[in-house]
Amino acid sequence: MAAPVTTRTGHVVGGELIDTGSERIEVVNPATEQVIATVPAGTAEDVDAAVAAATAAFRGWSSLSPQERAAAVKRVSEGIAARRDELAATITAEMGSPITFSTKVQAALPAATSAGVAGLVADGYSFTEEIGNSLVVREPVGVVGAITPWNYPLHQIVAKVAPALVAGNTVVLKPSEVAPLNANLFLEILAAAGIPDGVVNLVHGTGPVVGEALAAHPGVDMVSFTGSTAAGRRVSAVAAETIKRVALELGGKSANVILDDADLGLAVKIGLANTFINGGQTCTAWTRMLVPAARHDEAVELACAAAAKYTVGDPTDAATRIGPMSSAAQRDRVLEYIRVGQDEGAQLVYGGSEVPPTGAYVPPTIFAGVRPDMRIAQEEIFGPVLSILPYADDDEAVAIANDSQYGLAGSVFSADTERALAVARRMRTGQVDINGGAFNPLAPFGGYKQSGNGRELGRYGLEEFTEIKSIQR
Repeated sequence: MAAPVTTRTGHVVGGELIDTGSERIEVVNPATEQVIATVPAGTAEDVDAAVAAATAAFRGWSSLSPQERAAAVKRVSEGIAARRDELAATITAEMGSPITFSTKVQAALPAATSAGVAGLVADGYSFTEEIGNSLVVREPVGVVGAITPWNYPLHQIVAKVAPALVAGNTVVLKPSEVAPLNANLFLEILAAAGIPDGVVNLVHGTGPVVGEALAAHPGVDMVSFTGSTAAGRRVSAVAAETIKRVALELGGKSANVILDDADLGLAVKIGLANTFINGGQTCTAWTRMLVPAARHDEAVELACAAAAKYTVGDPTDAATRIGPMSSAAQRDRVLEYIRVGQDEGAQLVYGGSEVPPTGAYVPPTIFAGVRPDMRIAQEEIFGPVLSILPYADDDEAVAIANDSQYGLAGSVFSADTERALAVARRMRTGQVDINGGAFNPLAPFGGYKQSGNGRELGRYGLEEFTEIKSIQR
């Protein structure tokens, strides 16, 4: 494993790198538990300066044509692609995502999604529409506060910033303090792509300080937040004081419904991959596997055999499939849920709580015979933990799948595509994959219930950052 390199970086406000203030936040490599960098602990005053810079830049940026803004974002996409390896290595160092996954997904997906939203304009998307005697115009909201998480740090930044820019907004970004370094690299890419100073500003810091200051700021017209449901509630409450728009992408507890006619081996293999993706630190992870009661034991055997192939270890090793959790605190949270599952009477059939002395590691873990009312079946664990739940028939499977405060994602496996589609339509969730359908970066992404509101990606994600005006003639 490479030796740690401690760096020091700062906010970016109005195009200037600002490294002031005595209080610092340490960035810890979760694999080695060593400090690799520090960033400033931002204050409300830092947010004021960033909002002022974004406000000053708004008129010039919003006055550009959609084609000019889209062309600039296309250059950003190209810049991300050009620095893919550097971005991937940075994300692996700061939050532990295995380097192969960081290269193929963490750093590559943002290039695709930003190119996709820029391409909408090139493909003819119009910000105006004629309805009778009305000209309906989509205009930028104004200054957007973007608050992003640590699990897919660059992807979530780009999923907010790219459409916000194409729509004509300016941005104040607060990345996660757990994985903030990729954000500074992204600001460098923006500058190299010709994005004017002040159009995107970066303020490091914690949620209770910088996040709340952004949500409360009267100069911020919209907040786009991705994170936990509890934090999303707080953002909504604070933002309500100024009646600003809030878009939320929150937690999930997604169900993988395997019907009785499905290819069980394939469904378990794909289902486990979607459970353990990014070490389970994925809001859409299929952490509840619903199987026909008569095939429960067979599914458990298949899942345990598949889990044995998920190597855990050094995230810089290309062969590693599960790296450390993002932090020691996240490791401890996941281990506590494993204890809770055992206390509730679920059958621990694979993995458990045995961890190495160094690093925030959690082994891939499988529980069988899980009841829908157990905490491990209801609460978001955010780690490599799968719950297998038996069901009697399709109606009970749908009822179990919908028995959650969340509604972000899910899946259905069946040899009969129409039957699978019928079940998918009954699931109260924002995305459903049938028989392992591929992720579509242009399709709307977002949740039902306490998984949030609003949509990201593609046309729907672009329109999220617009206001609608009707002009009658």
